[in-house]
Amino acid sequence: MKICVAGQGAFGVKHLEAIANIGGIEVASLAGGNLAATEEVAKKFKIPHWTTSLAESLAQPGVEGAILTTPTQMHADQAEQCMRAGKHVMVEIPMADNLKDSERVARVQRETGVIAMAGHTRRFNPSHQWIHQRILAGKLKILAMDVQTFFFRRTNMNAAGKPRSWTDHLLWHHACHTVDLFQYQTGETASRANALQGPIHPELKIAMDMSIQLKIPSGAICTLALSFNNKGPLGTFFRYICDNGTYIARYDDLVDGDQQPIDLSKDAVSMNGIELQDREFFAAIKEGREPNASVAQCLPAMQTLDRLERSMG
Repeated sequence: MKICVAGQGAFGVKHLEAIANIGGIEVASLAGGNLAATEEVAKKFKIPHWTTSLAESLAQPGVEGAILTTPTQMHADQAEQCMRAGKHVMVEIPMADNLKDSERVARVQRETGVIAMAGHTRRFNPSHQWIHQRILAGKLKILAMDVQTFFFRRTNMNAAGKPRSWTDHLLWHHACHTVDLFQYQTGETASRANALQGPIHPELKIAMDMSIQLKIPSGAICTLALSFNNKGPLGTFFRYICDNGTYIARYDDLVDGDQQPIDLSKDAVSMNGIELQDREFFAAIKEGREPNASVAQCLPAMQTLDRLERSMG
C-alpha cells in the first residue's frame, strides 16, 4: 500500500517511525511546510518524493491514502482535500478546532465513502485498551476519571523543541484526547459539561490553564486539569477510579493504585500507541471497514468540546 504523509514536524516523524515497523506500507511522498526540512526528513526515512504541495503528494502514482500531521488549523481543509481526491485519510487530533469544521469533515466522509479516521491515539494505547477490554468484559466499571495534562509551553515551541508556525490549544487539542477517551471508555456522551479557563497569554492569545468537568447519564464523572504553565513532570496522567480497582495510565504504561506495573506486553502487537493507531488505519483500508476512531465516532467529542467552549463564555 502506498501512502503519503503531510507534515515534517515532530508528530510526522513519530508516524514515520511507527510506519517503519509495519510491513507492506510504502511512504511514497512527504509533504511539508518547509522544503529544506521536508527534504531532510524524507532522506532520513528513504522517502523518494518530497514537496510543499499536498496535492502533488496525493497525485503520486499508486497513493491510496494520507496521514495528516500538519498544523491544527489546516486539518479540516486538508482532510476534505484528500477525501475529494478519492484518498483515504487519517487526520491527526483534532480533526478541526471548531464544531462546524468537524461536522464538515464527517459530512464529506459520508459523501465520498472513503475511510476517514481521526488520530485519537488514546483509544489505541495499550494502557487504555487494557482498561477498555475489561470494561467490555464486565470486569470493570468506571466511577470517576481524574486526569492531568501538564506542559511547560510559555513560548511557541513543538514537542521537538523547535519553533511552531501555529499556536496549540488546551481545549481543542489536549482536552480533546480526554473528552473522547472518557466517552469511548464509558460508551456514553457527557450530559453535563463545564469548563473554566485562566488568564489569556498576552502574546499567544490562548488560555494557559483550564479546568473541565464532565458527567455521563449513568453517573460517572471526569475531572480534567490542563496547563501550559506547569514546570515539572510533563504529559498526561489518567487515573481510573473503578468499582473493582484503581489504575493509572501514562501513554503506553499502566500501574494499579499501589503503583504496581501491569504487564501489557501480551495485549497488543506493539507497545507503541501511534503504531497501533496506524495499523488500524491501514487494516480498515484493506478490509473496507469503518476504523476505530473514525471521524463519525469522534464527532461526539467535538460536540462536547463545543459545549465546553460555550460554557466558558
